[in-house]
Amino acid sequence: MDFHGPAFVLAIIAISTGGWIINNWIRAKHGYEPTSDWGGFGGRRHRRVTRFGGFASDDGNLDDARKIMLLTGENEKLTGQVSRLEERIAVLERIATDPAERTAREIDALRDRN
Repeated sequence: MDFHGPAFVLAIIAISTGGWIINNWIRAKHGYEPTSDWGGFGGRRHRRVTRFGGFASDDGNLDDARKIMLLTGENEKLTGQVSRLEERIAVLERIATDPAERTAREIDALRDRN
């Protein structure tokens, strides 16, 4: 292969352009906004703000916005679980500390109700 001709330079340009097109196609396929820059390494990065799931983020931080959204949902779910567990622990503490007679009366009252 001859590395000293214009064909080699054109091949590098064609490969770079093809990679950029494939990258944007994959980004669009997975719901990300295509980029208009060539990766932003060492150069000035275009700062566009996009709306994603209610969070404003820079063009390159869509992954971060998606992570924040997922973590917010998981946080709400875990907060609900913690509150339910606190209620159950309170009931267990009451059962453990109350006199046995009172607990027996409550159990009998529940049996009589059915």
